[in-house]
Amino acid sequence: MSQPTSSQKYALFWADLRWLLFWMALGALVGWYYEAIAWGIIAALVLFHLLRLYALQRFSQWVKSPIQTPPPEMSGGLTFVATQLYQSRSKEQITQQKMMGLVKKIRSSLLALQDAVILLDAEDRLEWWNQAAEKMLVLRSEDQGDSIFNLIPLPEFHEYYLNATAPNDGIRLNSWKDAARYVQCEVTHFGDEKLLLIYDVTRLQHLEQMRKDFVANVSHELRTPLTVIMGYIETFADQPDIDPKWQRGFSLMSQQTRRMNSIINDLLMLSRLENEEKPEPQCVDMPKLLTHLFDDAQIYNKDYGHLIDLHLDSQANIYGSEMYLNSALLNLVTNAIKYTPKGGEISISWTAVKEGCVLVVSDTGIGIAPEHIERLTERFYRVDSGRSRGTGGTGLGLAIVKHVLYQHEATLKIESSETHGSTFKVFFPESRICKGCNDVGPIEYWGQGDVDSEESTDDQDK
Repeated sequence: MSQPTSSQKYALFWADLRWLLFWMALGALVGWYYEAIAWGIIAALVLFHLLRLYALQRFSQWVKSPIQTPPPEMSGGLTFVATQLYQSRSKEQITQQKMMGLVKKIRSSLLALQDAVILLDAEDRLEWWNQAAEKMLVLRSEDQGDSIFNLIPLPEFHEYYLNATAPNDGIRLNSWKDAARYVQCEVTHFGDEKLLLIYDVTRLQHLEQMRKDFVANVSHELRTPLTVIMGYIETFADQPDIDPKWQRGFSLMSQQTRRMNSIINDLLMLSRLENEEKPEPQCVDMPKLLTHLFDDAQIYNKDYGHLIDLHLDSQANIYGSEMYLNSALLNLVTNAIKYTPKGGEISISWTAVKEGCVLVVSDTGIGIAPEHIERLTERFYRVDSGRSRGTGGTGLGLAIVKHVLYQHEATLKIESSETHGSTFKVFFPESRICKGCNDVGPIEYWGQGDVDSEESTDDQDK
């Protein structure tokens, strides 16, 4: 019931005061007639009080009656209070009926869903589920109140469920009820309770596997004939008596076959990563890997003449795959070299931070517009297709980086703006840092691509 306004309060006050004055005046008149005014006023006050008690009794009985019952006729302020209360109760009833209707519609909608919906209480116990959940998970009425971890006994679900504190993409699992099926689980928090959604994604899983197998098989089958073509093109191009007018044609064919070979190699790499063909993990010597990476970058940099700087502020190592890490980080460095105008600066740093280690690759290149940054790790995504063809890129480098970093629980952050260069930051969590490594202090390397490889090596030794 809403609070009465100032005018309503005064109306309530005057309603009772009018009746009091009326009875006092009546008592005084009767008392004057009998020459006992005081006793007449006292009798009137007693009668007024008795009538108020009777009205209060009727009001109390009405309050206990059904909401639809209108208030009885009462004098004074009780009439005003009863009317206000009746209107408030009527509005509340209408609102409650609307809410109940909405709840019924929501319940009916959830029951009609083909996806499983399970409501969990604060103790992670099953509180309610729809018909799809009952059918998909073979639930029975006696399962109510049982723990969700008894229903889904998989360790990976347990870990996901305990760590799912924000909106996310869920987790895909091989069904524990039917090994031939796959399900997607998503947990949503509201208050202390949780809503668990489970989708049947068996068809989607099969389609994704077919795509992966197709890419892997086609890439593998193209590799042999492409190698033969590349060999013959190089043989013909190296002939001393070749007609000069054919020289440019062979040069272009050789360039494009090498580019196609790079695409196939990258597709095969992605295929291995997607199929989770993980090599035996080991403690990767990151300073050593980054030093080799620096040497490879110097060779690649010869045609660009950039100043490349490597700063090792930490000797921490990473637990993972050296082959995959080398491929991903080399992609970041070669991208920085390719998309920086000649004579630019490339900086590579390996630094320990509070919760892990960070690898930073920054350049003074052409930069990337903000609208493209979120899609850079999509395969074959082009910021500028003409620019990518000019640099010989395959469009798969950052997709490989994304998959490798995912396998190593690392995250990639890209900061860039047009004409102001780009910075790629790779964060490795503390759980991936190899313990027991000796930190011998910061080490710096620098070099330019326009120097000979032997001179570059001498500079590094210095």
